[in-house]
Amino acid sequence: MAHPKRKVSKQRRDKRRTHYKLKTPTLAACSNCGSAVLYHRVCPECGYYRGRQILEKKIV
Repeated sequence: MAHPKRKVSKQRRDKRRTHYKLKTPTLAACSNCGSAVLYHRVCPECGYYRGRQILEKKIV
């Protein structure tokens, strides 16, 4: 098996890791209530997805 001939320096290692970032999730406005929702997911506030009610929300 191949092995590294030299130790990878901290600078070289860190330069490689600069692209390991978290991306902010893309949010859309709910068509029913207007709250922020992740794409392709049911709205947690009102239970609607693509204009149809999917979840029944209990009123407390």
